Amino acid sequence: MWLGLSIFVGYGIAAITGFGSVIIALSMGALMLPIATMLPVLVPLNVVMNGYITVKHRHHIHWPTLLKVILPLMVSGTALGYGLQPWLGDRGLQLVLGVLVIWFAGRELWRSARAIAALPHLKWWTQSWMFVAGITHGLFASGGPLLVYALAGVAMEKSAFRATLTAVWLVLNTLLLLAFAVDGSLLPSLDKVAWLMPVLIAGLVLGEYLHHRVQENRFRQLVYAMLLITGTLLIVSAAK
Repeated sequence: MWLGLSIFVGYGIAAITGFGSVIIALSMGALMLPIATMLPVLVPLNVVMNGYITVKHRHHIHWPTLLKVILPLMVSGTALGYGLQPWLGDRGLQLVLGVLVIWFAGRELWRSARAIAALPHLKWWTQSWMFVAGITHGLFASGGPLLVYALAGVAMEKSAFRATLTAVWLVLNTLLLLAFAVDGSLLPSLDKVAWLMPVLIAGLVLGEYLHHRVQENRFRQLVYAMLLITGTLLIVSAAK
């Protein structure tokens, strides 16, 4: 029930704001559940959603950026992150996720309060953070915050940016899905995926309904504040 609520909230918020489905659902769920047991449920759900969006908006994908810039670095980083999961253990994963969530939410609140525009990075800095984003994706299926940071200031239309990122998540999560199938964690989770699919759809439907009925900037600030609290709770819980 807690995982279902986390998915409902995470995907509902993502439908309103356009970001955060996995990182919100995972950070909420990790307050009560092991991260390693949630990922084989969250990743298939995310593949279904991103598969639909990618096919629908495939004509907006910026293929050179996807194939030549993002995927080579993020695929290698994702493989490393997946390999680090057993080494970190659930407490380690919880601690790293808490730090990531606090960094992301704190940075966005700071930028929002001071109206700071995104500036382009040097090439080596962008590539370094793309690789690190791949590591966090391998750990949590949540490379979005760091990839968006890495791509700050990149000249790309909004529709192309969104479609390209969606294609990134589809590719990386499909690879994680294959890894879960090989390590044996996917099959026992498929019944939960089937049961929770209607919850995901309900969250998306409600989010779409609210999208044009809430003030998005104010709502984003509330989400970031919620993530700050959640990240702090994760760190405190992991430190016990």
